[in-house]
Amino acid sequence: MKTDTIPPAAPDAEKAALPRPARRAGHHRKPTATGRGAGSYAVVAAVTLFVLAFLAPFLIILVNSFKTSADYRANGSLSWPEQWNWSIIGDVWERVDFTQKLVNSIQISLGVVVIAVVLALLNAYAIGIGRIRWRTAFLVFFLGVNVLPQEGLVYPIYYLFKELGLYDGKLGYTILVGITYSAFGTYLLSSVFSAFPRELIEAASLDGAGRLTILWRIVLPMSWPTLSVMCVFFFVWSWNEFLYPLVLLISNDQQTVPLGLSVMQGQYTSDPTAMSAAALLGVIPMIVFFLIFQRSLTRGLTAGAVK
Repeated sequence: MKTDTIPPAAPDAEKAALPRPARRAGHHRKPTATGRGAGSYAVVAAVTLFVLAFLAPFLIILVNSFKTSADYRANGSLSWPEQWNWSIIGDVWERVDFTQKLVNSIQISLGVVVIAVVLALLNAYAIGIGRIRWRTAFLVFFLGVNVLPQEGLVYPIYYLFKELGLYDGKLGYTILVGITYSAFGTYLLSSVFSAFPRELIEAASLDGAGRLTILWRIVLPMSWPTLSVMCVFFFVWSWNEFLYPLVLLISNDQQTVPLGLSVMQGQYTSDPTAMSAAALLGVIPMIVFFLIFQRSLTRGLTAGAVK
């Protein structure tokens, strides 16, 4: 008996027979290449304007640092130098004894970083991981130290340094600023250590590791990105300090770079070109510092973004 066979449908016919999915409500087409290009150009233009506005003061200082006083008075601060005055940097360097000021600032800033980071690490380890009593009260205390204005502390600190024999000395000033910055470091690290994996601490304790071993072998390596950012910030902050050095460091051989450069501005006389050269000398060490440690700063700021 002969049976009729139905020929298989063509692939195109099968696709045509299938119902098409309905378009979802609110479904929009992807932006065209022209739209993406216009948006990208707008972002690049905005970033360029922001960078130029940020760099404009530095460019003005750089140009005025090599002008003569007569050229500045005749053409103003925004003009290009008619004749480059290369000797002004050396004159300002000798006038303020910049070598001694630079050495003092480096010694003080490095000492502040060591004191502040060590104290903050130990305090935060006790508060964030050790879970000591009155943890919240200690955090409020350290937060209060951060919000106290320097102007309210200058008077008691001045007399305290006089009584202890620390007045007009780099050691006492370094200890003071290091302890002050450690309050901020403690508050920051305590929040980081509060989320530290407890399993690692418990496993190390079961293996017989003591508290200092856990701090040195486990906590410190895992916290180094945050500590590196703190080191950079503390160095820059201590470098730019002005009020405390103005009150506590009065001798010429004890002063820092910002305080030494302030003598370029007199009460009745001022030389804008010399002041620009002094500002240039003050900012160059910070630029060099950031160029050296920019990788550590970038790693610290992006730490924790990818788990």
